[in-house]
Amino acid sequence: MSFIHPDSIKNIHKLSIAPMMDCTDKHFRMIMRKISSEALLYTEMIVAQSLFHTDKKEKFLDFNDEEHPISIQFGGDEPEILKEAARMAEDWGYDEINFNVGCPSPRVCSGNFGALLMKDPAKVAKCIETLKNSCNLPVTIKHRIGVDDDDSFINLNNFVRCIANAGADRFTVHARKAILKGFNPKQNRTIPPLKYDVVKKLKKLNPELLIEINGGFTNIDESLKALNDFDGVMIGRSVYKYPLRWSEIDQKFYGINKKPKSASNIIFSLIPYIEEHLNTGGKSWDICKHLINLVEGIPKAKIWRNQISIKSIKKELDIEYLIKLTSQLEEMGY
Repeated sequence: MSFIHPDSIKNIHKLSIAPMMDCTDKHFRMIMRKISSEALLYTEMIVAQSLFHTDKKEKFLDFNDEEHPISIQFGGDEPEILKEAARMAEDWGYDEINFNVGCPSPRVCSGNFGALLMKDPAKVAKCIETLKNSCNLPVTIKHRIGVDDDDSFINLNNFVRCIANAGADRFTVHARKAILKGFNPKQNRTIPPLKYDVVKKLKKLNPELLIEINGGFTNIDESLKALNDFDGVMIGRSVYKYPLRWSEIDQKFYGINKKPKSASNIIFSLIPYIEEHLNTGGKSWDICKHLINLVEGIPKAKIWRNQISIKSIKKELDIEYLIKLTSQLEEMGY
């Protein structure tokens, strides 16, 4: 069987920023957009059922126009609810839908979605098929290489083939298995060993599928190298904690000739956005909790971060103070 991928995702999303709970909200995504205009951004995982039942859909769905290309990630296991979620995502203007079958959180698994669903390929296939049939967006999936003792390569390959037949447009494979009994989500990000060779074998056996690798990438050069074996690379914690270490994504991944921005450049360019957020009743900490990660590896970085954090948490941070501190960075050449 041959698979036809929409042009919108073939060879375009060489690099993506992983969906991360409590991290990849719209404010962090705006910061990332100042660093890269090309990387695919993701929402935090949205539980389809919560979206379906809430009166405040915009709380889950809103994003800024500048964030494109952006993928919305859903967790869930009820096709009828996913059908509505897919329609909402398309109406709201998202570029892609991603289905989460990789989250190891006990809270998520108790709702019978996330990594637990990998044990039921037929159910996942039904969910993917429903998402595909309910909208015109590419539908992708993020999953692990296995769950608990259900971690044979045969099972992984059968899972991927089954989901491919249901119409998934891209597979983002976190190269660790999920251990649901006895490990918390944080441990699941670090303790099960990374097995890139398993994902390489998967790609080799399924050359017609778009397979993106995720897990453990900490710099641009090792991520570029991964493109020799995979169709894309997804990065997570490293880009959240150290965003400026990824300042050359557009140059190195997409061949765009432009100068990387400094921390002060990025913060100054976000001032109107921060101002608008404050004027509409938002808190400065909503944005500053992400912004402070731009300032690291430079003299007195910790003092700068503390000044912003303390004022922001106390709700005393005004735009003038932020401009003053950012000007100090600029004067130092950062």
